[in-house]
Amino acid sequence: MSQGGAAGRKAAKPQDQGWAWMVLLAAVVLQGLTLGFSSCIGVFFTDLQREFQASNSETSWFPSIMVAVLHAGGPLCSILVKKFGCRFAVMLGGLLSGLGMVSSSFCKSITQLYLTAGLITGLGSCFSFQAGVTALGYYFVRWQTLANAMASTGISLGFTLWPLLSQYLLDEMGWRNTFLIFGGILLNCCVCGAIMRPIESHPQAPKPGGEPGSRAEEAQLLNGASPPHSLLQQHTTRTRCFQALQKYLAFDIFCQNKEYQVYTIGVTWMMMGFALPHVYLVPYAIHSGVEEHRAALLISVLGFINIFIRPLTGLLSGHRVFRGRRIYLFSLAVLLCGLSNFICIISAEFGILILYCVTLSIATSGVGALVFQVLMDVVEMDRFSSALGLFTVMESITILIGPPLIGVLVDITNDFHYVFYTSSFFLISAAFFMGLSFCALEKKNKLREASKVPLDNPSRCQYSERPTDPQADSQPPPAVVYITSI
Repeated sequence: MSQGGAAGRKAAKPQDQGWAWMVLLAAVVLQGLTLGFSSCIGVFFTDLQREFQASNSETSWFPSIMVAVLHAGGPLCSILVKKFGCRFAVMLGGLLSGLGMVSSSFCKSITQLYLTAGLITGLGSCFSFQAGVTALGYYFVRWQTLANAMASTGISLGFTLWPLLSQYLLDEMGWRNTFLIFGGILLNCCVCGAIMRPIESHPQAPKPGGEPGSRAEEAQLLNGASPPHSLLQQHTTRTRCFQALQKYLAFDIFCQNKEYQVYTIGVTWMMMGFALPHVYLVPYAIHSGVEEHRAALLISVLGFINIFIRPLTGLLSGHRVFRGRRIYLFSLAVLLCGLSNFICIISAEFGILILYCVTLSIATSGVGALVFQVLMDVVEMDRFSSALGLFTVMESITILIGPPLIGVLVDITNDFHYVFYTSSFFLISAAFFMGLSFCALEKKNKLREASKVPLDNPSRCQYSERPTDPQADSQPPPAVVYITSI
């Protein structure tokens, strides 16, 4: 065995063993503290309305901003991790999350809550969550898929426990003191970050030769007539900004890859209705006469079912039968989400709402397990991180505006049924759009492949959205850490 191979084994020693499992435990806790935290906001909906004399639309901006910032902050978190490392990003996120909730306990208006709990806590949760998932990629190589699947159970645990804890604290000491306690709980993200100590052998992305677009273009300028220093500096700044956008927000993929284009638009449209039941289910139950304790239990049911169904969905979708067809499973799960909303429209009795939560939880488990796996199927792996940046930013826009817009409709009609009608419309239409569009693209690809003749010009029939090299398909993809936030 060569000395280089022995050195490689020594450098990789911390991975997949020992302290790596402590990092995995920290990642489970992080996902419960960050993504799971947003599940409890509906418990405070009615109390915040009374406190600030706010409408449904005004109150719903608070959770919308929090969840939207949690998604949209992905590119900023990537830059932070690159500059300072995962441990720093996780601990900074914990400080911001705790500060945001402590500040929220002193808010005098609903608009102040948008800034403290919405923006500051949402951004802190984004840093802690996404940097924590990235750290798993450093500590796990062989067992990376298993580690990500186990870490995602933290989301389901958070969905189960946060609403119950919230309702208990709300009854005992009011929402202000509860938010103060939440600030202290979220500071535990800093403890999780401290566990994620750096290791010597971080996987490094291959550096492109010559940094196209910056060094090459600057060399061309310098070889000709030398421009003024200020002009060269402005050109360099513009070039670097363009490279940053290309790296973290891949607009070129969106314009060239039809599958990515359809999928991104479909998921963005879907998010207009996906978050609505999570925001308005508890207010709807209380408005219909369900006791507050039992109404909070509904969200916990959603999380509890997810703990068991999400791993099963991941195993099912990984079967070779569904390879290349996961988009249809995903569309089916979205369709089931939309159809399940009609259950609670029939009646607001607690038993019916429990049935609704079970059905919705099964469907959302499929959506959560597949949303980023499908993205990996339609985008080349070496551009996945940049495609993910644009994907999360676009979906955050509809997450932000969806609940407040529907809140206006509820304020006008005083009827919560419109929440579920609207959610069903967006979910069902998105499911049909994605399913039928991918079916059409698949048929189009088959027709192009069938019409190819060796003597023809290859450029006439080339489909540039997916790699067609059979050797590339046979090689295993590089290790990629993907973020599941649904």
